[in-house]
Amino acid sequence: MIRSRTLVTSLLFGALFSSLGTAQDLSKYRDFQFGMRLESVAKQVHMNASAAKTTHQRPAVIQTLQWDQSYSAPAAEDRSLRSIRFDFYNGELFKMVVTYDPVRIEGLTTEDMVDAISAIYGPATKPERTIAISAFSAYQDSQKVLACWEDAQYSYNLFRSPYGNAFGLIAISKQLDLVAADASREAERLDKQEAPAKEVARQMKQEEDKRVAQEKARLVSKPKFRP
Repeated sequence: MIRSRTLVTSLLFGALFSSLGTAQDLSKYRDFQFGMRLESVAKQVHMNASAAKTTHQRPAVIQTLQWDQSYSAPAAEDRSLRSIRFDFYNGELFKMVVTYDPVRIEGLTTEDMVDAISAIYGPATKPERTIAISAFSAYQDSQKVLACWEDAQYSYNLFRSPYGNAFGLIAISKQLDLVAADASREAERLDKQEAPAKEVARQMKQEEDKRVAQEKARLVSKPKFRP
């Protein structure tokens, strides 16, 4: 019974992950290569690059592109994916946060997931650590790493979200992730440093807008007023 179940799982995930490439090639997930330009990724998932949201603009441009299965699909015959969040550093892909559709992989255990992914990326390790899911450092959403596949350049981390109990996989280019993290911290430092001046400028603009609106209303109302 166990051998039969293992065979079925292997065949299922062999089909699901067949587009990943040769075994232990961690440089890409499916057809998404680390370092790909934003425009190329957007085209591949049938989206406009303009749909990407900019998280930071200096000292580097950090952007995210959220793809959901409900809108389009990289491979129409493969419905195992629910969503992928693509993160970009100066337009280069450095991280992917993949969420699998819990309905499509219903009943599969953590061991099943590990076995299937290991068939592509080699043996897994099980480090005692958590990994941040959110693209925003101010919002702490860290999950336990169930299994990890990595080399000197790339890291893949299996997790299970408490929201909907869905399995997910975070794929990272270590070098780009490091410089992106440094850039994000610097951007947050600059934002905090400049916040008081920006608030003063915002209030001044608000007052000026109010003054201009009142003056326009005055010019309209004055000729019509009859005491």
